[in-house]
Order: sequence, then C-alpha cells, then structure tokens
Amino acid sequence: MTTKTLNTTASASQIIPVLFAVVLGLGIITVTGHVQASTLHDAAHDVRHATGFPCH
Repeated sequence: MTTKTLNTTASASQIIPVLFAVVLGLGIITVTGHVQASTLHDAAHDVRHATGFPCH
C-alpha cells in the first residue's frame, strides 16, 4: 500500500496573481473614490460611444 501526501503550501506563482488582483482592485476603488462624479460620468459616456453601445 502506498500513501500519497499533498503539498498544500502556496508557491510564489500562485500568490502573485492574487496579490496583483487585490492591489489593482484597491487602486481602482481608491482612485474612483477621489475623482469627481462628472469625470466618471464623462469617462463612462466616452466608453459607451467607443464600443457602439447606445446611451441616449
């Protein structure tokens, strides 16, 4: 009978993408929290026009 053990330690290749996603998410939340509402509206409006999504 053989016994297999699982190695459950997280390697750097598994941690880096998660860390990147967390930093990116917090950065987006921080930036949008400090920008004026009209600037966010204008940016969203421009993206809608650029992608061909009707907004009017």
